[in-house]
Amino acid sequence: MKTVKEIMSTDCVTLTLQDNVFEAALKMKQHNIGFIPVLDGKKLVGVVTDRDLVVRGYAEKHSGSTAIQEVLSEQLTTVNPETSVDDAAKLMANEQIRRLPVVEHGNLVGVVAIGDMAVRTKFEDEAGEALSKISESNKSFTGAAK
Repeated sequence: MKTVKEIMSTDCVTLTLQDNVFEAALKMKQHNIGFIPVLDGKKLVGVVTDRDLVVRGYAEKHSGSTAIQEVLSEQLTTVNPETSVDDAAKLMANEQIRRLPVVEHGNLVGVVAIGDMAVRTKFEDEAGEALSKISESNKSFTGAAK
């Protein structure tokens, strides 16, 4: 069974508690992302989503210089690297989340996104379909030879 460690992204864009709302928005724009883990050293202390910036930031009339700590989400659902992909997928479905921080001893080691799982499933489905077609071809060929 595949683990989260095998499909997670490890080159994560991150923020620190010294960053502000503007810097978060800028990183999201530069990297075309809507989710950024916030670290204190290597320790995961929260995440900021594009929704956090809108709802807790701009809708509350905070300026771009507002500390990231004012808008980040601290109640996090996380997994460890050895969590099975199936268990992570179930957790994401139950919690209605698209991205899941992967932590080890409190430190961020990666992020697994719903897209990572979709790509994995797509390849498995394509491989299964290809195998089915190959098997059907072999049956036809074998049947014709009889």
